[in-house]
Amino acid sequence: MPRIKKNKMGNYIPTVVETEAYRWCINNGIYISPFATGEGTWYIEIKMNNKTNRSPLTYGPISIWIQMYGFYKYYYNKYAQKI
Repeated sequence: MPRIKKNKMGNYIPTVVETEAYRWCINNGIYISPFATGEGTWYIEIKMNNKTNRSPLTYGPISIWIQMYGFYKYYYNKYAQKI
């Protein structure tokens, strides 16, 4: 039987608000994703309006998800009512 690989990024269940912000961002062309450094840490990459930005900080397991959903909520709160 094949081995099940352990999730190195940790398990995180987003809240209802985080899920709503995620869906809104994806539907409006704002893509936020983890980008591995190869050392068990990740950058966050944000693609919006044909521009790509990468966070200057790296994040570990679990904190990568918290920060990523924090960015989704930030962009949702900033732009949702303007569009």
